[in-house]
Amino acid sequence: MTPPSPLAVVQAQLDAYNAKDLDALMATYAPDAQQFALHGDLLARGHDQIRPRYEMRFAEPDLHARLLSRTVLGNFITDLEIVTRNFPEGKGTIEMLCVYEVVEGRIVRASFAAGETRL
Repeated sequence: MTPPSPLAVVQAQLDAYNAKDLDALMATYAPDAQQFALHGDLLARGHDQIRPRYEMRFAEPDLHARLLSRTVLGNFITDLEIVTRNFPEGKGTIEMLCVYEVVEGRIVRASFAAGETRL
């Protein structure tokens, strides 16, 4: 069976994120996937560390990511998003740059850069 395209995997990840469907979201990540701050620190490694990050985020009632642009280059996908969140100071948005590497139908590496937060 042919794995889904990198584009299909990243779209499924975004759809699961917006649906707050933790199991569907985790299915898009390889078991040993890694998440990083873009050009920086490791944020999480493997499902055991990635899952709690999303569980916490999914508790936010207004959580939603709106895709502004997407670039596909082979098995790399770069998304620019505006994410609505519930910050301690109140509801707001944050710009996010998300870079995904997809191998054999799963995200193996994801890097994130946060832009401006607006309340």
